[in-house]
Amino acid sequence: MSLKRKVVLVTGAGRGIGRCIAQTYALHGAIVVVAEKDKETGSESEKLIVSQGGSATFIETDVSRPEEIKELFRRTLEISGTLDILINNTGISIWKSPYDLTVEEWDLVIDTNLRSTFLCSRAAAKIMRIHGGGSIVNISSTRAFMSEPDSEAYAATKGGILALTHALAASFAKDHIRVNCISPGWIETGDYGRLKESDHLQHPSGRVGKPYDIARACLYLTEEGNDFINGTNIIIDGGMTRKMIYEP
Repeated sequence: MSLKRKVVLVTGAGRGIGRCIAQTYALHGAIVVVAEKDKETGSESEKLIVSQGGSATFIETDVSRPEEIKELFRRTLEISGTLDILINNTGISIWKSPYDLTVEEWDLVIDTNLRSTFLCSRAAAKIMRIHGGGSIVNISSTRAFMSEPDSEAYAATKGGILALTHALAASFAKDHIRVNCISPGWIETGDYGRLKESDHLQHPSGRVGKPYDIARACLYLTEEGNDFINGTNIIIDGGMTRKMIYEP
């Protein structure tokens, strides 16, 4: 796949899945905007991509702040002149009992994960519609469908992202902007070698996921020839959400 000169903005691209997505697009020839709150990791992603022969610009951005989102897209347009692809990857979680979770903590997770997905998508679409269209991919989670205790705020945002995806797909259709979603399961972003055999074997696919599994799916969804894929969600979890589990 050639993405030469395509402009791709990835939020939360300082580490993990976001960094891998940014790297992958750059390796395919795209001009990548690395949006990241943490200055150190964002700069590292930019330097890594450039060292691999790619094109990247780091823009320090806290997507929980609407004014910083506006500045992100203003600078993106200033630097690149257009925007072809947006990957809404940023996400945080606060694991805390619903009895103890504060309103401020709830709002922080909602604003960072869900509100930013809407605001970034809207800002991107304003640019894309002028230039003939584009593609947006939102990163949700299998936690939109299943939960562990004390994850209410995170689960709410990921479920909201699913609904927002098909709503935006309908609204942006007339401007030739596709909006799709990916729901990752267990994607190991740390030391993959430290995982136990049992970690891998609980997955029908026989292994825990890697960031590149998500990056490849982003490439697939944003490939221009796949323009019939719109408003959908792809679960990438090694089959875990389709596995029936009973207590022994």
